[in-house]
Amino acid sequence: MINPLTMKRGKSRAINAENLTGEKGKGGMASSHLGQSRKGSPCLTDIAPGEEVVLADIQGAGVISHIWITVDYKTSDAECFVLRNLILKFFWDGETEPSAEVPLGDFFCCGFGRECLVNSACITVAPMRGLNSYFQMPFGRGAKVVLVNDHPETLPVFFYQIDYILYDELPADTEYFHAQWRRQAVTEKGTDYVILDGVQGRGRYVGTYIALSTLERYWWGEGEVKFYIDGDRTFPTICGTGMEDYFGGSWSFAGYPDGNMQEQCYSTPYLGYPFYSRHDTNLTHPYHNDDCPPMRGFYRWHMCDPIFFEEDLKVTVQQIGVSHRGLFERQDDLSSVAYWYQAEPHRTFPALPGREDRRPR
Repeated sequence: MINPLTMKRGKSRAINAENLTGEKGKGGMASSHLGQSRKGSPCLTDIAPGEEVVLADIQGAGVISHIWITVDYKTSDAECFVLRNLILKFFWDGETEPSAEVPLGDFFCCGFGRECLVNSACITVAPMRGLNSYFQMPFGRGAKVVLVNDHPETLPVFFYQIDYILYDELPADTEYFHAQWRRQAVTEKGTDYVILDGVQGRGRYVGTYIALSTLERYWWGEGEVKFYIDGDRTFPTICGTGMEDYFGGSWSFAGYPDGNMQEQCYSTPYLGYPFYSRHDTNLTHPYHNDDCPPMRGFYRWHMCDPIFFEEDLKVTVQQIGVSHRGLFERQDDLSSVAYWYQAEPHRTFPALPGREDRRPR
């Protein structure tokens, strides 16, 4: 979905390590051994544990139209989960509380601290961790993007580019981009997992990413996704037919490539199931084995079917499975990212879980 704002005439700018301010005519000025403006400073280096780096501090009105990031996380820590230990924060118009606060990997649909390929309209992940976002992110007076290194080791290199368009002003009814990460390591039996809650004001819900580690046997995907809109309490206005259905699949994503039923991954413009592993994929770890539970990652973009709300919004998903004995309540490990737009101000987010509470199984 093309944002009408980007169709208007504006001033195109970009921020990266070679032009930290995005200033006109100041790109690529750093020198290397090849000479000035010959790839002299392509990345940030040596970001220390606990360090917060301002990736962009833009003044005025505009829209961030594209973000590209890549990291090299081959550190000495054999169990490193850098993609979950780096935190992205977005602040609009001088906010002191972020409108988006999400682990880097999960924001780009790569949960569990593991990379995967994603081919969608809003998020694209190219081979070797080429992380791309095409969410349009407007700001009326300024934008600040911050990276927090919550990893126990120094991050050796961080490449990025933030493309944006400057305008004289934005429409008065502009809604701002928001994103929030949550995790429940063991869900409560019979109680829906909360993807998003506490949202107040006018806006639209535009996307969900879920990273699921199944902790019980049998099929896991019968839980229904619910949207409680504008005062709904006991029952939602929108209730789907199951988790696999919400992500556009059906019948257990079944395929029979060798005569045996196997789940099939897929990645499309607005929904996908790009990651599935039954095994511990961290091959560098000295205790690497097949003991970890199956891991699955899903995304669903509501760009063509947004969930509009005027007063408040809550989004949940049930944990319901099915076996030869029928439906049953499950307990699994879920983490999620909710993506939405709303008029500011927004309510303060719950505190982001600490490193150990974010740690994948």
